[in-house]
Amino acid sequence: MKKQIAQRYGWNDNQQSCSQAYLEPAVLSICDGFKPTSVLDIGTGNGSLLPLWLRQGWQVSAMEPDAEGFQISQRVAGVDVRQLGVGDDLPQEWREAFDVAISLEVVEHLFNPHHLVETAHAVLKPGGCAIISTPYHGYIKNLALALFDKWDFHHHPERVGGHIKFWSKRTLRSLFEGNKAFRAVDFRGAGRAPYLWNSMIWVFQKQ
Repeated sequence: MKKQIAQRYGWNDNQQSCSQAYLEPAVLSICDGFKPTSVLDIGTGNGSLLPLWLRQGWQVSAMEPDAEGFQISQRVAGVDVRQLGVGDDLPQEWREAFDVAISLEVVEHLFNPHHLVETAHAVLKPGGCAIISTPYHGYIKNLALALFDKWDFHHHPERVGGHIKFWSKRTLRSLFEGNKAFRAVDFRGAGRAPYLWNSMIWVFQKQ
């Protein structure tokens, strides 16, 4: 298994993170349009969203590299959870097996974000969709952070395993569309007022 960014991300329980409150409804709304039957949660963390995915009637699998997160998430009955990170060798039965791949607040933690693109492409069926969220950065929000002297708080550089990449609408789209493996089909902001969003969600369809 490839060496991860941090040995421990600090998962202690299965409690939801603050970001899930505004990401959940947006992701479920997106999925309403696709009607998936099979979903892979890439970077599931402590698995706190896995019960929600199961309640939709989906066949759910998940992957998480962190040992503590994996131990907690695999307690969710009915989910096939593997201790894997993006870029790791995937189970053969996962290849082109899923209608939707969901990866929430993961890409900002990756040294090589292209591994996320490769993993999503490998597990999705032809025409399947990747739903990717990450903290939003744009001109208005960046200006507000500077004006209110919030950059240090926003970046939280002392956190082990924290954010190392900072994405805009344009750069995240470029990451997934760069090699023509995906095409963008939807964009949404989540949390807070428009253009001050906490996070953004891109939906990319496998080509």
